[in-house]
Amino acid sequence: MWHEYGRMRARRPPVPLDRQRLEELALAYVARFATSAAKLGRYLRRKLRERGWEGAGEPDPDALVARFVAAGYVDDAGFARARASGLRRRGYGERRVEQALREAGVGEAERADARASEAQARRAALVLARKRGFGPFGASGAGRARPDRARREKQLAAMLRAGHRLDTARNLLDAPSEAEALEWVDEAAGDDSA
Repeated sequence: MWHEYGRMRARRPPVPLDRQRLEELALAYVARFATSAAKLGRYLRRKLRERGWEGAGEPDPDALVARFVAAGYVDDAGFARARASGLRRRGYGERRVEQALREAGVGEAERADARASEAQARRAALVLARKRGFGPFGASGAGRARPDRARREKQLAAMLRAGHRLDTARNLLDAPSEAEALEWVDEAAGDDSA
């Protein structure tokens, strides 16, 4: 195939993997990305499918993942806490956080440890409401007329899609002012510390 700058280079077929190359791929992956054991295993199996195997014996990506877990390179509990915290900071609720952790292959015990307190759940809802201009943070907030029914229903649906509980979304959207919404969030923070 010709290119305006000369002949295009043909793509070389990928080099098949052996134990050393597979371990190097795994090390590079965990050095670059926060990951769970299940995600690392999926990545290694995909690379084996794409590149093939020329090493002695059969490849054992699960044993390699287990070694990385034992060495502390992969920590599902730490991954779950960090991922959950990051999603909440972006305004996602617990259902979406749970879904993301499940997709990453994080176990039930680690997911349970990463679950939000009531205060964290309210803060995440507040982040979304501020970002999207919902409830008291919208153009109709700050003492002005409340949004019409259709607009409020759209806001409620968006909060539910973001993973927030119905009662949390309603309480936030129905707050009469920004100050009262902040007070509602702070009230849960006081309950968590008690």
